[in-house]
Amino acid sequence: MKAIKTVSLTKYYGKHRGIENVDLEVERGDFFGFIGPNGSGKSTTIRTLLGLIYPTSGSAEIFGKDIIRDRREISANVGYLPSEAVFYNGTRVRDVLAFSAKLRKKDCKKEAQALCERLQLDQSRKISELSLGNRKKTGIVLALQHKPELYVLDEPTGGLDPLMQKEFYTILKERSGEGATVFLSSHILSEVSRYCNKAAVIRQGKLLISDSVDKLGHTGVKRVVLHGVSSVPKLDNISHTEFSEGSAKFLYSGNPEELIRSMAKLRFTDITITDPDFEEIFMHYYKKEGE
Repeated sequence: MKAIKTVSLTKYYGKHRGIENVDLEVERGDFFGFIGPNGSGKSTTIRTLLGLIYPTSGSAEIFGKDIIRDRREISANVGYLPSEAVFYNGTRVRDVLAFSAKLRKKDCKKEAQALCERLQLDQSRKISELSLGNRKKTGIVLALQHKPELYVLDEPTGGLDPLMQKEFYTILKERSGEGATVFLSSHILSEVSRYCNKAAVIRQGKLLISDSVDKLGHTGVKRVVLHGVSSVPKLDNISHTEFSEGSAKFLYSGNPEELIRSMAKLRFTDITITDPDFEEIFMHYYKKEGE
């Protein structure tokens, strides 16, 4: 049984595209990254999965349960963190946490206290007094305190300082190690490459690719840096060219022999050929789709 499975999942807002024909599978225990820039359809996918909005067509299941018919049962076993959490300003952090636990009919005091201590969140503070980072921390504790089997996190680290980001991911890795499934959307590629074992790339509402992070990184693309040049080889498989201080950097995805023959016609002082980082790989996938 998959933790998440969608079949041709589609959502339109009137005539405007949200997502189109998204076929996605997330295994139990995956630490899954959902990658795409703002407006690509990440949040629409998540809100549709959680029954917050209804799909236009297609279907989806969470732990084998239909997202529409079994929405209440699904929500009891999911920890959801929206990209922008909104709370009543007059309440205190402890009241928000207690209210959420009461709705779930669970005693979460011990777990909430432990999470607040690790994230350095003062439960006595009023919501109106909290910084953006502490509001985010409140949302994180709400999503984690009942220890669900599935965590659905939409841009979870926005507003957190680097130390809190590290602690947050440490907590998620612990939960993942206990068998929970983590599904997080992000446009911060370094986070996905560092913490996720699988990932999917979405662009303009359509899924481009879904695979292990390791396999996503083996595209056959190389980063080439030529020093002492003012131009690059004239080849179709060169992309993302940058010139800086007498050097040229570009990505190359073609036959290496063609690259070598073409470079032999140029004058340069040095050359470096390496594997690209995850950010460059991500741009390679977008380039292949014509962006």
